[in-house]
Amino acid sequence: MRAPTNRPIVVLGSVNMDLVLRCERLPAPGETVHGSGFQRWPGGKGANQAVAAARLGGRVAFLGCVGDDEFGREATAALQAEGVDVTGLRSVAGTSTGVAMITVDAAGRNAIALSGGANHAVSPAQVEAAADTLRGAALLVCQLEVPLAAVERAVALAHAAGVPVLLNPAPAAALPASLLQQVSLLVPNESEAALLHPRCAGAPDAAALLRTLGPATVVVTLGERGVQVADATGSWSAAAPQVVAHDTTGAGDTFVGALAVALTEGQPLRDAVCFAQQAAAISVTRAGAMPSMPRRGELSVLPEAAA
Repeated sequence: MRAPTNRPIVVLGSVNMDLVLRCERLPAPGETVHGSGFQRWPGGKGANQAVAAARLGGRVAFLGCVGDDEFGREATAALQAEGVDVTGLRSVAGTSTGVAMITVDAAGRNAIALSGGANHAVSPAQVEAAADTLRGAALLVCQLEVPLAAVERAVALAHAAGVPVLLNPAPAAALPASLLQQVSLLVPNESEAALLHPRCAGAPDAAALLRTLGPATVVVTLGERGVQVADATGSWSAAAPQVVAHDTTGAGDTFVGALAVALTEGQPLRDAVCFAQQAAAISVTRAGAMPSMPRRGELSVLPEAAA
């Protein structure tokens, strides 16, 4: 990564409204379980990562789409309240904002059903309209909850301008080699890694295997087991801070947003990974995705885990 810069982290991605219900356990197929504590929060992987970065001190600009509905207005206001530049967030007439139905069990595990809504309207043309923003970025952050064609165009524009690209390949999908070869930092979880490379399932060298596909650096997140990392200097792993999880929703997005901030500040990769792990660990001790994301001052001391 480059030296510290005041240029923005540009996040291209999804915006959803998260509808969250806590249950003692996740339902099996065809089963109904009783839940409690229903809550509604703005979310989506793109919006979550943007907010995580902004709360930790990053200057963030967002590219995406919402519907012209109450959920879209609420999500837009939430991003603005966090200091995210929403100039590139488009409202799509006659379309609903994306919705995520999230069930969380007593152990903090979640099951998610997603309707993309306006996220499907993110297009290469919208990306082209934001070309100057992309070329002036410190880092481009992308995921896969918006159409792949838009992601590919954004990555190509950033790569051509010498802007590093962080790709979080979620939800899991097979990706073209041409895209992976333009990625500076690939951050998958275990299941996403396994889909990208057939030998990655459970492999202790998954990060190194993925690096052969083109990304300069790979960080495979392993939840409570930490991370695997591979870059030009070799491979290494880092244990996760030990906490009792209350809700894991959004932990991966918190990790990505924090990693983006640390790297654009010029932190060495090992330090940046540690910073991101601490942020993610704090987030799982709280309920929700966006509401759980920590602010900068909280990372100095990891709080006691919530029961």
